[in-house]
Amino acid sequence: MTMTPAEAGKILSANFAPWVLDLGLSVEAVGEDRAVLRLPWSQRLAREGGGMSGQALMAAADTATVIAVSAARGGFVPMTTVQQSTSFQRAVTDSDVRIEAVLTKLGRRMAFADITLTDADSGALAARASTVYAILS
Repeated sequence: MTMTPAEAGKILSANFAPWVLDLGLSVEAVGEDRAVLRLPWSQRLAREGGGMSGQALMAAADTATVIAVSAARGGFVPMTTVQQSTSFQRAVTDSDVRIEAVLTKLGRRMAFADITLTDADSGALAARASTVYAILS
């Protein structure tokens, strides 16, 4: 049974630190091997020059991976980031960011994902990330 965005949203609100919740992320879609989140534009998250902060984008990619793993496993399980690599392509200004995490391998103890972060208005690629997670239970 596929997890709904509302169920995934409950995982987000119940399992993340307050500062992550302060980003305002919302779950737009989940599938058997993916999750799509939205990071709303906020001047609070902007750097000098008006571009969305890289730290906010990396936190969003990391969070989307947890939601994708949870959706694939049918619920939240404790997990931790082992590795994350992010390449920034262009700044996002005055636009929400769409984050899509796609699992490339899900094992019993490890999960691997590729994440794309795009300007929600134009669809332009803003960043790519890859993550590796250890599943703790």
